[in-house]
Amino acid sequence: MDISIVVPLYNEEESLPELTDWIRRVMHQHNFSYEIILVDDGSNDKSWKVIQDLKLQHEEIIGIKFRRNYGKSAALNIGFNAAEGDVVITMDADLQDSPDEIPELYDRITNQGADLVSGWKQKRYDPITKTIPTKLFNAVTRNMSGIHNLHDFNCGLKAYRKDVVKSIEVYGEMHRYIPVLAKWAGFKNIQEQIVQHYPRKYGTTKFGPGRFVKGFLDLLSIFFVGKFAKRPMHFFGPIGVLSFMVGFVITCYLIFEKLMSIANHTPYRNITDQPLFYLSLVAILIGTQLFLTGFIAELVSRNSTERNKYHIEKVI
Repeated sequence: MDISIVVPLYNEEESLPELTDWIRRVMHQHNFSYEIILVDDGSNDKSWKVIQDLKLQHEEIIGIKFRRNYGKSAALNIGFNAAEGDVVITMDADLQDSPDEIPELYDRITNQGADLVSGWKQKRYDPITKTIPTKLFNAVTRNMSGIHNLHDFNCGLKAYRKDVVKSIEVYGEMHRYIPVLAKWAGFKNIQEQIVQHYPRKYGTTKFGPGRFVKGFLDLLSIFFVGKFAKRPMHFFGPIGVLSFMVGFVITCYLIFEKLMSIANHTPYRNITDQPLFYLSLVAILIGTQLFLTGFIAELVSRNSTERNKYHIEKVI
């Protein structure tokens, strides 16, 4: 199969028929063999009924329904697991992404050697309350990840080599940082393509302001997991040792100062009467705790179970 198109959706009953017709038209024009995987993330409108009707009309459509809303990352992860195409395309269900971009994305993967091609909505039709925070997060992500050639990490329209989606795990709010996950998995040829962005035609956005806080926390998680998942002691250990040594040196200094005062018969204060003593005690305790955290993290990393377990109600 040439292409798998993964579409996560939540309450998009109006747009689904138009989107699938648009995708099918592009696929037939370019003679692609394909499948459309529609992942219903616990919609409470008639989205699943629409998917069932579309399935009856078009056998290339696959529907997956969650029992409840898990989020876009969960929907993408399940869609990636189900995908069988050599190239996997993701797009949003709100008609703001254009299926007409698919042939060029496919060519970038198959003929130009890209592992992942991320769309860049250079001209956006979003409110300023969404565009400014998005630019900030993209700048932070570029600096932390080292992927300096991407302007829009969170664009829903992306193309992947099949090996990429089968090698990464998407959870939490980490769909925003899939290029970072791909890089940590060893896929280095990450490219960008300017894509058309359309105004939302039906419904309203499903993402509120809280996504930015969650996104930043997940960025920190990706940074830690990517660099230290297999060696957490390398993260906690040096910090713990440094903190412990600072506390130990301060304690030795206080003891030495008191002994010198006793030897010289000069006035001195008890060690426990000095603020530095309590600072050193805190530093030693924190250092010990961080060091032990490193050991525990090593044990957890060696015995972790699968993160992504979701209740799937139906598959058609």
